[in-house]
Amino acid sequence: MKKLKLGFPKGSLYDSTVKLFKKAGIKISVSSRSYCPISDDDELEIMLIRTQEIARYVQDGFFDVGLAGYDWICESQAKVKEICELNYARSGFGSVKWVLAVPDSSEVKSIKDLEGKRVATELLNYTRKHFAKNKVKASIEFSWGTTEGKAGKFVDAIVELTETGESLKANKLRVIDEMFTSTTRLIANANAFEDEWKREKIENLAMLLKGALAAEGMVGLKMNVAVEFLEKIMALLPALKKPTVSYLSDKKWVALEIILEEKTVKKIIPALKRSGATGIIEYPLNKIVY
Repeated sequence: MKKLKLGFPKGSLYDSTVKLFKKAGIKISVSSRSYCPISDDDELEIMLIRTQEIARYVQDGFFDVGLAGYDWICESQAKVKEICELNYARSGFGSVKWVLAVPDSSEVKSIKDLEGKRVATELLNYTRKHFAKNKVKASIEFSWGTTEGKAGKFVDAIVELTETGESLKANKLRVIDEMFTSTTRLIANANAFEDEWKREKIENLAMLLKGALAAEGMVGLKMNVAVEFLEKIMALLPALKKPTVSYLSDKKWVALEIILEEKTVKKIIPALKRSGATGIIEYPLNKIVY
């Protein structure tokens, strides 16, 4: 059987990636001591690896395809084919930021004030380029972790990844520069993508994952509406949403179906009921493929 070798992010991105694959229709599980998850897709050969390393191993052909943050693709300078952007991060669906931060008590106000100072980060190459671009000479050193705890003790500033900013606040750090916004990308080895079977498999995977992301936060609504109330019901629905309207066997009634943001449904359903809709059904969505 043909196999597509997939580099799967280990660590902080693991849980959200498993959730995304499940919504896409691919169930993944791994034992506590294994680095090779299994899935219900027999054509996938999966290995867990740190997201920082995935792009390089995809470039070198150890994986046909992988999921890696755009930050680490840039940091490693790997030559890979980007298939699609997948807008999710470790805490859910969205992007992350790399920021330059200093202790609240620091007199540093901007990157210019870090001339001759020490800065710690895991994103070493990109940070050095960013300081060079701003014509600031500083000592940029690699951090093996616990970077936030080093600010004000071992170094004058840090460049760190953040999603909500809560960890920075908890460590009494202040952002002085938002350097880089990153999202997860599906990437492929250039030679693997030239293989007809692998290319189709990769494109199918991208379609399913993008469809799962498109469905995030969305639900479907079905209802029956008497024709005499249809115009009133339509006025309650978001202007940019076009519902599907089908006549029932009784021509005085129609079935109406629409996809909406879940956060708006709790407001709309009572209004729909009061305006004449009946048999209202709300259902979850796993994928929306455009």
